[in-house]
Amino acid sequence: MSEIGLTQIGQISVNAADMERAVAFYRDTLGMKFLFQASQMAFFDCSGIQLMISLPEKPEFNHPGSVIYYKVENIKYVYEAFIERGVAFISEPHVVASMGSVDIWMAFFRDSEGNTLALTSEVSK
Repeated sequence: MSEIGLTQIGQISVNAADMERAVAFYRDTLGMKFLFQASQMAFFDCSGIQLMISLPEKPEFNHPGSVIYYKVENIKYVYEAFIERGVAFISEPHVVASMGSVDIWMAFFRDSEGNTLALTSEVSK
């Protein structure tokens, strides 16, 4: 049993309160690839990892989700583009770790449903 381990994310779920608003935010504002919508769920492709936006099925599932970190090549460029699209950032892009030849940058923002998301980028020194 010691050889068993989790190595790949197949799907991430994020709660929504308003499905139309959430789909518009992820598809139109963030420019994510919309796959399909079924009942109270909408699905997006993130380079092989599926993102599911859904209305909570039961009260115990209605809570804030984990932070999802989206890797981007040029964090300052994406930050500025998202500002123009009306994304509400919690923080500007900033260095969180210096890793020798690269710095790790992050910028946090909220989606249309109040969930915290982040941009992350490795920037060469």
